[in-house]
Amino acid sequence: MTVAQEKPARLISGPGMLLVWFYGVMVVGAVSRSAYQISTEFDRAPLAYSLSAVAGVVYGFITYTLVRGGETARRAALVCCAAELAGVLIVGTWTLVEPSAFPDATVWSKYGMGYVFIPVLLPLSAMYWLRKASVRRGA
Repeated sequence: MTVAQEKPARLISGPGMLLVWFYGVMVVGAVSRSAYQISTEFDRAPLAYSLSAVAGVVYGFITYTLVRGGETARRAALVCCAAELAGVLIVGTWTLVEPSAFPDATVWSKYGMGYVFIPVLLPLSAMYWLRKASVRRGA
C-alpha cells in the first residue's frame, strides 16, 4: 500500500467518538430548529434564525471532518472549531449587549445557554482533542 493509498488517521477514537456524538446532536438540533423557524416565522427574527442555520452547517462540517479523519480533515476541523468558538463569543456577547437585535434566541445566544452551554464548551473540547491528536501522531 502506497502513502497515497493509506487510510486517513482516525480522529474518532476514544473521546473523539463522544465529540462526533455531541456534534451530531447539535447538527440535528440547530438545523431542525432553524429550518422550522425559517419556514414558519422568518420575518420575526431573520438574523437569529439565519445564524442558527449557519451554526448547524458548521456543526455538520465539523462532524464530517471528524469522521473523515486524516491530517487535512484535522486541520479543517480545527479551523472550523476556532470559527465556531469565535461565533459563539461574538453572538453571545451581542445578545447580551443588544438583546433587541435578537427577538428570538439563536443556538449561540448567551453563549449557548439554551443548549446548556454546549456551544461554548464543545469547540474548546474539540480544539483540545484535535491538537492532542496532532501531537500523538507526531510522536
